[in-house]
Amino acid sequence: MLTPKKVKHRKWHKGRSRGRDIETRGIYLAFGAYGLQALGTIWMTSAQIEAARRVLAKFVKKGGKMWIRIFPDKPVTKKPPEVTMGMGKGAVDHYVFPVKPGRVLFEIDGIPADQAKKALKLAGYKLPIKTRVITRE
Repeated sequence: MLTPKKVKHRKWHKGRSRGRDIETRGIYLAFGAYGLQALGTIWMTSAQIEAARRVLAKFVKKGGKMWIRIFPDKPVTKKPPEVTMGMGKGAVDHYVFPVKPGRVLFEIDGIPADQAKKALKLAGYKLPIKTRVITRE
């Protein structure tokens, strides 16, 4: 699972992620020839990223290369069950990456086009948002 080794601030404010916000960074392919682009807004957990990575790794094997373009560094806190309100904020439970529409999540290269598109499509099924496969023009 992906988690940061060290963070400057242990707990963050929640922030707001409106669905109409469109990503301005990380929207183009930077490394590979094919990529998986998000079409929705969500907080993506490290478990979800890992599930998609495993599908891609199975296809790439030793023939190609894969890049993960997102990293979960936003801490999400949670209080234990059956605890009354008050007494401060809960402990850090897990880490997420806030995804906005247009963000490239994964890139892949070094394998045939049909295999790459199939792999990215299967990885997209593992994610809780709609995605599309993009290619370098």
